[in-house]
Amino acid sequence: MITLSDDPYARKARVSGFRSRASYKLFEINDKFNIFKKGQQIVDLGASPGGWSQVASRKIGSNGLVIAIDKAYIQEFKEKNITILFQDIFRKDLATFLLENFGKSDVIISDCAPNISGNYDMDQSIQSMLAHRALELASNILYMGGSFVCKIFQGSETQEFVKRVKELFNVVKLFKPKSSRKQSSEIYLIAKDFKSES
Repeated sequence: MITLSDDPYARKARVSGFRSRASYKLFEINDKFNIFKKGQQIVDLGASPGGWSQVASRKIGSNGLVIAIDKAYIQEFKEKNITILFQDIFRKDLATFLLENFGKSDVIISDCAPNISGNYDMDQSIQSMLAHRALELASNILYMGGSFVCKIFQGSETQEFVKRVKELFNVVKLFKPKSSRKQSSEIYLIAKDFKSES
């Protein structure tokens, strides 16, 4: 088991005030793919404990908005440009709710992951379901030209998911941040330039 003392990213997160070592994955993704811009509206799916929302908040500035969504508890943020929604991402009318209350968004980010069971096939299947749901929401609430960042597990369903994303976005890349644990099968899909507002 990796402890805090063994994990430089966990130590760095604690010292820097970020809620999760995963914050550094998003920093790396943004440094490479230039996802965030000042004043954007971001939807963070599966946001708890909030590390990705903190990064997005910093990158978009005080005139932007991060909507942090999770059915799990999220402690209030000191950042004023983050709104917390305690919602299950599988809520059937979630896209409608977001559009009616916040309008369309510029970027959808999802670090959703299953509770790891040790059964890789089952975990990969659940992760695929989470990723497909995130993509479904993105296709409904993104502005044309918007971006989508999503965790996936490498496996038999990866190619099919990438193919589906390419139907909706003009630029699609896969990327494994250095801050991802080496033994993890996680990889991140980065999609830019959403093709349709339909």
